Amino acid sequence: MAKGRKPLPSHLKLVKGNPGRRPLNENEPLPDLSIPTPPAHLSDEAKVEWGRVVEQLFRLGLISEIDRAAFAAYCQAYGRWIQAERAIAKMAEKDLLTHALMIRTTNGNAIQNPLVGTANVAMMEMMRFASEFGMTPSARSRIDVGSIGNQAPEAKTGLASFRR
Repeated sequence: MAKGRKPLPSHLKLVKGNPGRRPLNENEPLPDLSIPTPPAHLSDEAKVEWGRVVEQLFRLGLISEIDRAAFAAYCQAYGRWIQAERAIAKMAEKDLLTHALMIRTTNGNAIQNPLVGTANVAMMEMMRFASEFGMTPSARSRIDVGSIGNQAPEAKTGLASFRR
């Protein structure tokens, strides 16, 4: 396994201005941009997030059919985070002291509510995937779409259009 930072896809290097000035991979696979369909197994919350974001990613030229699994993982992590947060909020209605952040074991010991851990892990996974798709302010600040950002999606397919 290679050490160090993972390489940026060539299209992101191009829109960032190729800051490292390293040669681009001329043989990098170029999937056609498309809006993938959501997998049936997604939770209801994940499906709502899919619908909220997928068209925006398509308009930015950041999603294709091959990205379906990675985007589904983002959406499912989002859905799991929402489910855990809702469950904590429901428990918090009855726990005015710790607001369900802590629970008592059968031995009477106070421990962190396992739902807090579930929510935190889902949130970290969601943010990791969101960064892959340029869906955080920090990730977007490293991308300069310039003139390609306002083109129709059909005009942005493949690196060939970026290299002109």
